[in-house]
Amino acid sequence: MKILITGGAGYIGSVLIPTLLEHGHDVTVLDTFDRGTTELADSCRYNGFEPVKGDARDQRLLDELVPRADVLIPLAALVGAPLCKQDPITATTLNQDAVVALVKRTSRSQIVVYPTTNSGYGVGETGKFCTEETPLKPISLYGVTKCEAENSVLGAGNGVSLRLATVMGMSPRMRIDLLVNDFTWRAVTDRAVVIFEGHFKRNYIHVRDVVKGFEHAIANHGRMKGNAYNLGLSSANLSKLELCAIIKEQVPAFNYLEAPIGEDPDKRDYIVSNDKLEATGWQPDWSLQASIAELIRGYRMLRNSRYANV
Repeated sequence: MKILITGGAGYIGSVLIPTLLEHGHDVTVLDTFDRGTTELADSCRYNGFEPVKGDARDQRLLDELVPRADVLIPLAALVGAPLCKQDPITATTLNQDAVVALVKRTSRSQIVVYPTTNSGYGVGETGKFCTEETPLKPISLYGVTKCEAENSVLGAGNGVSLRLATVMGMSPRMRIDLLVNDFTWRAVTDRAVVIFEGHFKRNYIHVRDVVKGFEHAIANHGRMKGNAYNLGLSSANLSKLELCAIIKEQVPAFNYLEAPIGEDPDKRDYIVSNDKLEATGWQPDWSLQASIAELIRGYRMLRNSRYANV
């Protein structure tokens, strides 16, 4: 297929795009490439790879690129509540308006697979799983913009929405700020972390299982379109304290302490059911323990001392 991906040089895209190319698809990537780095360098060996330097909000580019595609995957976004709070105008125009503009240019014969966030559930009920029928109650601008974009995708009739759990794992465009990645980094480098509101729960998923989810949605679009699906690891609905205990099994020197005062600015707290997606035949390959082991190996190679003098 011919696949158009916006924001493809990011954390998920730099794993997704080589996989799609390896499986025989032609992939056009619309990205600003503002870091000027080499996350997609390995993809250049494929004749079917076409990088386009530009902004996902540029409607003239969308007019040119959208009609050529069989599949559209809008990845371009400001990801995370803190970043969206810092730049609310970009958050709204990129996370929401750009997706609406893209969807308006598609036809019913095209496939849209949209990655949103299960942070739209906000604060769940204790002991009760959030399903796709659970009312969305986003508590951040990030969650609000992603939910609005999802409404556009599902309303068009040709889209599938994947509500991603908190993603983890190594990627060519690495993000250390994601929760499992962050706590494992602190375990490996600092041997310690102070936790705020350690009882808050959320769900997790490996980045390669997210890629597997995209491919599954494309292959099964006929029976999945028009629906949202939670995409997470059903065995990993965990509190922050439970997550730290699992990391400590692989990094015994890791010490973690819950602060008696203070609060986490990210107030998400919920557990998620992934039964609906699993019923379509999708299953994850990566356990939480395997993901942590992968991160530990990766962190032996990484340094995060850009502004240090040693």
